[in-house]
Amino acid sequence: MPFVPHTEQDVRDMLGVIGVPDIETLFDEIPAALRCGELNGVPEAHSEQQVSRLMSRRAAADGEPLCFIGAGAYEHHIPAAVWQIVTRGEFYSAYTPYQAEASQGTLQLIYEFQSMMTALTAMDVSNASLYDGASALSEALLMAVRSNRKSSSRRVLMPVNVHPAYRKTAHAIVTNQDIDLVEVAYDPLGGHTALDSLKAHAGEDITALVIQQPNFFGVLEEVDELTDWAHANGALVIAVVNPVATALLKPPGRWGTEGADIVVGEGQPLGVPLSSGGPYFGFMCARQQHVRQMPGRIVGRTVDRDGRTGYTLTLQAREQHIRRSKATSNICTNQGLLVTAATIHMALLGGEGLRRVALACHANTRALVEKLGNDYIRPRFNRPYFHEAVMSSALALPRLLRPLYAHNLQPGYELAGDYPELADCLLVCATETKTEDDLNLYRDHLARVIEKQTSAGCPVQPKMA
Repeated sequence: MPFVPHTEQDVRDMLGVIGVPDIETLFDEIPAALRCGELNGVPEAHSEQQVSRLMSRRAAADGEPLCFIGAGAYEHHIPAAVWQIVTRGEFYSAYTPYQAEASQGTLQLIYEFQSMMTALTAMDVSNASLYDGASALSEALLMAVRSNRKSSSRRVLMPVNVHPAYRKTAHAIVTNQDIDLVEVAYDPLGGHTALDSLKAHAGEDITALVIQQPNFFGVLEEVDELTDWAHANGALVIAVVNPVATALLKPPGRWGTEGADIVVGEGQPLGVPLSSGGPYFGFMCARQQHVRQMPGRIVGRTVDRDGRTGYTLTLQAREQHIRRSKATSNICTNQGLLVTAATIHMALLGGEGLRRVALACHANTRALVEKLGNDYIRPRFNRPYFHEAVMSSALALPRLLRPLYAHNLQPGYELAGDYPELADCLLVCATETKTEDDLNLYRDHLARVIEKQTSAGCPVQPKMA
């Protein structure tokens, strides 16, 4: 809503109808000790004109940096039609179908979304959505424990090359529910999860194995052999995938002999802008046999007694309905607006369009890695990658990157905070939005910084082979 429509008289009239003297009385059940009191640091209210000027200045101060950061959130082209349609009143104001018979439009859209996601992942069923990719993984861990009746250990193998934010979120949510996340090291040369690193757990009671494809380093995993190993050892497979990459790579439903059991990921690449970190949405798909352990809701298509197509909530294992304490999850929203954008985005691009986007991303990142490579900057890992790659620097990375930031260029994601052993490494990403001129600009700026620093005698690690 672009403005507050209620006058002071409107507010007094409403309070009079419900029989309270003021708005504060509506919150009298909150103890005084828990209230923050006066907000002395909040400035006086501005007029609409003043607010508009203030926000315009702040937006201008942000600038429009040339961004080569990925790390789980990606800058993709979003056709103008996507959000033009999403912000129509029919979609923009629709929230969640509590009364299915009155929500046919919303239900149809969710049905279309679920159908597209199962086609994209080659899985049997999809729910409406979850909050984001990280919480989707956490829900998948809980779902795997419920689904794998043959395992009593509640132990999940979690490779270290899974997105650090996902691992932190999962740890916060599931370890307090007696689920043990067992770290699995990545191969130091390839950056992938080597089968040998899993063999130490052969014969143990393992509930599930998490496989991210591509992993956080952008590296492609040997998903077939990892999936078959997990199933041979009685573990379920939880796949964490990039939906754009899935349009090009083998979908998780076809990994190995039987395919993954649960598939989750971040839906932001499907028509959702970066927006300073959100809101985003997560997705979840699964095999049919696990459907009753899936959180959220599933929409189905049927016909009424007159033969007309209709949509209904087929399965909703939620606490607000009939299951209460036996609910599979406390998820209370389907992130409807973002799912609407993703559905329209996928419908506009189609399968071939998504595949072309993925191919362009891969080609641009390969070109970027080639342009940046020199005696001082080299790829860290030796395996294939999708649209991200880890680059290792022989020069001190913070000193090397500082001038690039000053030139309004975001060169990539520094890995030192999450992976101390990769303190000299930068995760770079180039999506289909990058042009040849963009890649050359990055290369030229970096080359000038390297030349200046080496000429000034900045410390250099031994030249990389």
